[in-house]
Amino acid sequence: MPRLRGGRLLVLLLIAAALVAFFASGAHRYLSFERLKAEQAQLDAWYRAHSAGTAAGFFLLYVAVTGLSIPGAAVLTLVAGAIFGPVRGTILVSFASALGATIA
Repeated sequence: MPRLRGGRLLVLLLIAAALVAFFASGAHRYLSFERLKAEQAQLDAWYRAHSAGTAAGFFLLYVAVTGLSIPGAAVLTLVAGAIFGPVRGTILVSFASALGATIA
């Protein structure tokens, strides 16, 4: 196995630290169908009040989940369709997943 250079090692350490922080904080509990179903009315109201901010925040969340290979992208894909509608949700997820995959 080739030696990792300093930059690559730093990236691996940052990814590992992000994954540890994600699971240690309990954030993984928010990426479940049950939790999101319970919060659907609040998510819809928030989206109606702050549509651009909600889309931007969701986009960044999806890029982070995909880029760090955190489990939950499938749930987020379904959530995008539920919150933004099938057309807007598909467009948002397509661009976010492409950017996340590029980062990964």
